[in-house]
Amino acid sequence: MRPRILALDTTSEFGSLALAEGDRIVEEVLLHSPDGFAHILFDHLGRLLKRHGWRLEDVDCLAAAAGPGAFTGVRVGLAAAKGLAEAVGKPMVAVSNLQAVASFGTAALRAAVLDARRGEIYGAVYGAGLDLICPEVVMKFPAWLETLPEGELEFLSTDFSPFRPALAGTRWATVPVREAPRALAGAIARIAARRFLCGQAQDPAAVDALYVRRSDAELSWKE
Repeated sequence: MRPRILALDTTSEFGSLALAEGDRIVEEVLLHSPDGFAHILFDHLGRLLKRHGWRLEDVDCLAAAAGPGAFTGVRVGLAAAKGLAEAVGKPMVAVSNLQAVASFGTAALRAAVLDARRGEIYGAVYGAGLDLICPEVVMKFPAWLETLPEGELEFLSTDFSPFRPALAGTRWATVPVREAPRALAGAIARIAARRFLCGQAQDPAAVDALYVRRSDAELSWKE
């Protein structure tokens, strides 16, 4: 069986949508919207489905990026996917952006890193089977480097250029760096298809976000 997956990612200003049949990506669309996706998402979804003659009812599973990322962006994508899944009675899979980035790696240990702003990064280490080796965290990049395991490791990011200077003079200076695309919806769809076939898709009501860092509003309230 090659399940039909509709996947979306709205967790940063570069979002994406994808249709997939199993591991085959039918189409992936990169979206750029610095002011958010709530006002454009459903138009793009509708056109994507129409181009391939799919109805929402034809989809076996919805998938969405669960974060980490912009707090509002994570909520928009998850709410959209959950609402669509509930409307047509389909299950859902939420996928970490860091795991999606790690899926583009080839090494036994894949250190995925994304810019978290405020001088911090979101980071995690995954194995070749995309199993989580070191937990997803938000912290300063140099401090994160000190937590990385020994072994055949590579760095992966959608944009590693802000982090590269911090590697100079460290034991990680010669470690390979692999670039992942800004459009992650295709990778999210492939991961979701495998989870669906393993019986790991969820009722959309049970799906939650992976924020890693608290929202700006919560941080302000705490301060």
